[in-house]
Amino acid sequence: MKPLSSLLLAAALAAASLPALAQDLTIGRGNEPQSIDPQFSRTGPNQMTALHVFDRLLLTDANVRARPGLAVSWEALDDLTWEVKLREGVTFHDGTPFTAADVVYSLERAPNVPSSPASFAQSVADVAAMEIVDDHTIRFTTKAPTPLFMETIGTVYIVSKAATEGRESADFNSGEAAVGTGPYRFVSWTPGDRLELSRNEDYWGEKPHFANVTMRFIDNDAARVAALLSGAVDLIDLVPPADLPALRANESIDVFETPTVRLVYLALNQRDDAPYLTDAAGAPLPENPFQDARVRNAVSLMIDREALIDRVLYGSGGAASQIVPEGVFGYNPDVPVPQPDLEKARALLAEAGYPDGFGITLHGSNDRFSQDGDVAQAVGQLLARGGLTVNGVETLPYSVFAKAAGDNQYGAFLFSYGNSTGEASRGLESVLHSYDKENDRGTLNRFRYSNPDFDAAITAAKQIFDPAEREAALQDAAAIAFGESGLVPLYFQSLAWAARDGIVFEPRRDERTLAMGAREAE
Repeated sequence: MKPLSSLLLAAALAAASLPALAQDLTIGRGNEPQSIDPQFSRTGPNQMTALHVFDRLLLTDANVRARPGLAVSWEALDDLTWEVKLREGVTFHDGTPFTAADVVYSLERAPNVPSSPASFAQSVADVAAMEIVDDHTIRFTTKAPTPLFMETIGTVYIVSKAATEGRESADFNSGEAAVGTGPYRFVSWTPGDRLELSRNEDYWGEKPHFANVTMRFIDNDAARVAALLSGAVDLIDLVPPADLPALRANESIDVFETPTVRLVYLALNQRDDAPYLTDAAGAPLPENPFQDARVRNAVSLMIDREALIDRVLYGSGGAASQIVPEGVFGYNPDVPVPQPDLEKARALLAEAGYPDGFGITLHGSNDRFSQDGDVAQAVGQLLARGGLTVNGVETLPYSVFAKAAGDNQYGAFLFSYGNSTGEASRGLESVLHSYDKENDRGTLNRFRYSNPDFDAAITAAKQIFDPAEREAALQDAAAIAFGESGLVPLYFQSLAWAARDGIVFEPRRDERTLAMGAREAE
């Protein structure tokens, strides 16, 4: 944890600043996108940026409940056939009409974006064929019964075929291909500095309150708070938990809080040649200990989740046992939060052949989620107390860290998964299914957990149309993966946004900082 509250530094940095104009909104964001291409990455910073400029077939509200977007209705004609009706009268920012051809093109493009660190391939993995019936009707054929078909393809951002075909992701960054149907038009992006947007006056849905939006990327917590207190920005996200009491007490600031569906977890690389693993003396190991479920369960038992939440996050989180929190479809009440038990952890290590433990280096980000750098340090201390030799804790900017994690360059690392569908199947399949690039399964499985029984269970669960039966099957699948710590769940984070007095903001459980959710107080 930082020895000095960032509010104190904020006060030191604060300077007089003119208030924003009535039609202008400046947001201080704690992270930034890797690309303006909405299909480049499924990661949170990219998605919250994309939603301003581009639409999807389905959108979600602040509680991650699906609602119609560019699709207005859909019907399962049989177990393998879906007919989707598209919204009429929609135009892209360049004035061209939105049609079924743009949807088909977008779904075909999504799995093939070069160098994607978190591909949308899984979103279209169930599609066997697409038939354009007319300009606003598409008939889909799926490879297998897929009850959540619309919730799956509905996560893909729709781009203009005319503006995008033959172009690269870099052309989105310059603005040439950044042509969507969303509530804002792209103006400019300066990486490391800011993104500028202007309101789409022809938007098909509810028009956002502010005409001009500037998103300033301020990854330092203290500097972000200072910018708000000085008036340099109107709204900030990722409010540091330590600063919440003082901000709540500040009459010129309003704080907006919500629990989220983002799981922060410890990933244990189970690949044969996982890096950064040594014996207790620092020599290379002949095998990967994380391939043994007893070792993974031991690691889980070393972590005091409640202490982590209380001492590092100042209470802003809830201990986790699985991919979704209680109340979300697919949550299994019979999978309890692991309680710290160092004696049992050491016994499991000894049983697995590591009575003296072994060495790891823990990696993490330092600008992705609240207190992430501090969380990494604390987890490292807990693992050392539990009997492992922690050779080091290294944290990096998320843009660098995420790519390396996707390339399996770490042995143990902290990552997170933000649920965007409001149910468990997407996370279970994308994060924990065996990595299967050919069939677009396990696309977010950066640690290569693999269990054929789990794979079969989640595949079967996804094909069940009856909701009660599907939820029971998802619960059974979760019991398999989390019973052997396929990944080590830590906590679901809570988030806070803060704004100058006069700005009202709608906090979202999916953590997205959307200008569309801000308005002036009445």
